[in-house]
Amino acid sequence: MFGPPLVTRLVAHPSTALSGRVSVPGDKSISHRALIFGALAVGETRIDGLLEGEDVRATARILGQLGAEVRRDAAGCWRVRGVGIGGLAEPDDLLDFGNSGTAARLLLGVLAGHPFTAFATGDASLRRRPMGRVIDPLTRMGASFIARSAGRLPLAITGAAAPAPQVYRLPVASAQVKSAVLLAGLSAPGETIAIEPEPTRDHSERMLRAFGAELRVEDGPEGRAVTLLGQPELTATPVAVPGDPSSAAFPLVAGLICDRSELTLPAVGVNPLRAGLFETLAEMGADLTLENRRELAGEPVADLRVRTSALKGVEVPPGRAPAMIDEYPVLAVAAAYAQGTSVFRGLGELRVKESDRLAAVARGLAACGVAVEETEDSLTVLGRGPGTVPGGAEIAADLDHRIAMAFLVLGLAAQAPVTIDDGRTIETSFPGFASLLRGLGAEIEESEAA
Repeated sequence: MFGPPLVTRLVAHPSTALSGRVSVPGDKSISHRALIFGALAVGETRIDGLLEGEDVRATARILGQLGAEVRRDAAGCWRVRGVGIGGLAEPDDLLDFGNSGTAARLLLGVLAGHPFTAFATGDASLRRRPMGRVIDPLTRMGASFIARSAGRLPLAITGAAAPAPQVYRLPVASAQVKSAVLLAGLSAPGETIAIEPEPTRDHSERMLRAFGAELRVEDGPEGRAVTLLGQPELTATPVAVPGDPSSAAFPLVAGLICDRSELTLPAVGVNPLRAGLFETLAEMGADLTLENRRELAGEPVADLRVRTSALKGVEVPPGRAPAMIDEYPVLAVAAAYAQGTSVFRGLGELRVKESDRLAAVARGLAACGVAVEETEDSLTVLGRGPGTVPGGAEIAADLDHRIAMAFLVLGLAAQAPVTIDDGRTIETSFPGFASLLRGLGAEIEESEAA
């Protein structure tokens, strides 16, 4: 007889003097794309520094089901032997994306260019998330879908035998939607054009060029147009994955708000379209420096050095949201420890992440004694100043790894411990997160319970 599922309870206790040099996991966005482009290329792609969280492993597993050879060698390097554009095979079984919205949306773009039927699902959290935003453009390109209401998983997709190139104007700024359109466009003749209202992370564009695709990017009155010439032959190329700035955000903020702390995070990606958090923290008065700037496999990286800082409230314009959308939960934690009021606008996209992150952040901050105001697409945080957040709450993470990690960071500088009801999903993006923070001097308890 099966018992109730185990959950991972985590308790963050007040901690001081965090110190050390620590590497964060590889960039999740780049890791997904390296596997996917490797599978669509001719030859063997070697990937160093791949994030080995559950989300990326889902992409690796599914590409294997579709006929690509994906393996990890004894030295921790991943190798992908690709099958070329249009060369993937019909899967024998259900494709399970787990908790990964990135895997789901990008791989639906890949499948849209292959003339076979596949069935896809995900975990309870992913099954709540809308896929309509990629179903719409992919249907225009010739794919067909049978899905639950609002385009939710589980769903069936039949790819187009002859994908049609499109000029698609994205209704929202979304790198996932843009990438899905470009991935489908690889199988289409002529030019596929994705026009985004605000520039979003450009990892797909950078990697397409590295693998040999012809692509141009132009800014115009309607936004940024990304034009891809279809049916290229992608050629395998080595990829070195930099540290994920979204993952670096958590120890970084912990170093800012915990008294007498100093941390160094080496080789973190500082792509300008992902660097909104660093810009915002600098405006808040953070003692944060980016040292040893360089390039790693076409992506800009730097070593981040952070020290405890007296932060001040700040207003963040909505146009910056695409460059830091995943970092808002932990940025709100930094704002709770700042002097003065912080206002974040343009956050509607947070409502369709692994959870309604905007509501979850507002709820969690209020439970920890921080005054907040929430609207449909904004959050106002009334900062309490260093060391004055009461804490003492139990936070329902709602199967959202970033909510769990953000409130663990809050608990490290609070007056009373903060408990996360279930932190299992942290492994999807940041394997060993609690252990890493403990290695820096943080006090985090971990236990399993029914």
